[in-house]
Amino acid sequence: MKFSWKNLLLWSLPILVISFFIWQGFFAPTTNETNNNIANSRMTYGRFLEYLDMGWVKKVDIYDNGHTAIIEAIGPELGNRVQKIRVELPASAPELITKLKKNNIDLDAHPTKNNTAIWNLVGNIFFPLLLITSLAFLFRRSNSTTGGPGQAMSFGKSKALFQIEAKTGIVFDDVAGIDEAKEEFEEIVTFLKKPEYFTAVGAKIPKGVLLIGPPGTGKTLLAKAIAGEANVPFFSISGSEFVEMFVGVGASRVRDLFKKAKENAPCIVFIDEIDAVGRQRGTGIGGGNDEREQTLNQLLTEMDGFEGNTGIIVIAATNRADILDSALLRPGRFDRQVNVDIPDFKGRLAILSVHAKNKKINPNVSLSIIARRTPGFSGADLANLLNEAAILTARQRKTEITLQEIDKAIDRIIAGMEGTALIDSKSKRLIAYHEIGHAIVGTLLKDHENVQKVTLIPRGQARGLTWFTPSEDQSLISRSQIKARIMGALGGRAAEEIVFGDSEITTGASNDLQQVTSMARQMVTRFGMSNIGPLSLENADSNPFLGRGMGSSGEYSDEIAIKIDKQIQDIVQECHKKTIEIIKNNRVIIDKLVDILIEKETIDGQEFRNIIKQYTNIPQKS
Repeated sequence: MKFSWKNLLLWSLPILVISFFIWQGFFAPTTNETNNNIANSRMTYGRFLEYLDMGWVKKVDIYDNGHTAIIEAIGPELGNRVQKIRVELPASAPELITKLKKNNIDLDAHPTKNNTAIWNLVGNIFFPLLLITSLAFLFRRSNSTTGGPGQAMSFGKSKALFQIEAKTGIVFDDVAGIDEAKEEFEEIVTFLKKPEYFTAVGAKIPKGVLLIGPPGTGKTLLAKAIAGEANVPFFSISGSEFVEMFVGVGASRVRDLFKKAKENAPCIVFIDEIDAVGRQRGTGIGGGNDEREQTLNQLLTEMDGFEGNTGIIVIAATNRADILDSALLRPGRFDRQVNVDIPDFKGRLAILSVHAKNKKINPNVSLSIIARRTPGFSGADLANLLNEAAILTARQRKTEITLQEIDKAIDRIIAGMEGTALIDSKSKRLIAYHEIGHAIVGTLLKDHENVQKVTLIPRGQARGLTWFTPSEDQSLISRSQIKARIMGALGGRAAEEIVFGDSEITTGASNDLQQVTSMARQMVTRFGMSNIGPLSLENADSNPFLGRGMGSSGEYSDEIAIKIDKQIQDIVQECHKKTIEIIKNNRVIIDKLVDILIEKETIDGQEFRNIIKQYTNIPQKS
């Protein structure tokens, strides 16, 4: 544990309290214990007088202000040896002193040392004073922003990371693939540095910018770049840090954050994962007076209420814009909403160039080839891709990253870790026919994507895999393309049926059939691509507060539901029939490809197409 004075005091306080009571109960000195251990035996006062009359007493020492006497006596009863005996003297015995002097007894009186007052002062004043001082020190430290165990008095304080000049080490040149979003923020930085360019024409600085996009697209990276570029105070906080179990704490932290921001304006406030505090109000069970909604109300007031926040720019990031409250998204609060989407080819190439600067990559490796092979990858995925390739290179004791390590890294990210190769058996041959079925159907269909790779090397839960190169533009998909994808997904099951028979089909197509059913249902209920007509029967935007699968049923009658099921069945059966015909008509090619796949275990897409060209024509892909 790291040493700190606060931790030392926290552990010392209970020890001080316990020590105080132990001192009071056991160790505080009393007048009765002065001579407890001087004499080993006791004697009554009457017996003492008898010893005195018999001349057996030789010396008397008086203690405790005349209440106790220690005598030295010798006699037959004492074995003729001098012994010290304790005698409790009565309160008034004036004849005793006279009698002792008459018998010439050696008499000595010992006054009591008065240490009791000193020890009482130590026990009753010093310990409580030390306790109070320690508590005052702890409470003073807990009110500071240093954090730690003593935060009992700082629940309402903002936990924002505050930096006058944020040294993130990231600037706009380190951000690639999201040029439109970067331009927005470069303009904001210019507004902060030279506001006269904008105010001269009556422009006002935007109050808020909301970054919306899938995870890993660079939203937080943009915020770090703003912190690195702008020479203004930068506050960074997560939305979850506003939420506490104590009522009113979140709203108090919002007030405290904006109070600090106003004192340091112009400045930037960055709130990451704002959906943790900015969800739609009125969606919880039990009304709208919960802690989260109070925090959101305070945030709305601070951003655009009666009191202006001149010079404060709030930047927020989320990947769940569908659940944000509408009052938070209106102009005046978040004036701009910037979409940070998955990068296209040029964006991926720029991102790869940034992350390849500190990697030792073989000069023969073309980043454009990697960018073309990774459609759908986010910036974080591409960074992870090059890092995985570097790890594989170091594991194989190589000095440079080659295309082979990059290919393995792509396969690992998409499908999982590589497993042990299958031994040559009936199971391996069945899997080979299954994967070749997918690949040949996809290759011979004009509207299907090209085959990238077919392999029998297991990855993740899959015993074999067929990769297709997806197109760049996935926003618009035609009816023929969807049907081609359904037929491509059915190619594995169709190959099993033709080659091995209905009794030998396996469970390997379970995931394929789920995809087929989902695509066919969307054609009918969402895209209007069926005989039912151009109707949208299911809402794609499901209610996130009721569960993604709830709230979407009941939008049509039972009669329509029966028609939907019938149309889905017809589409799948039609595609299945055409797929069976393709497998039957190309059985010779399939057998040849299976033999090659079993021998090599992996066939590249171009090699696969070259083999097929020897037997039939491949349609020109659109």
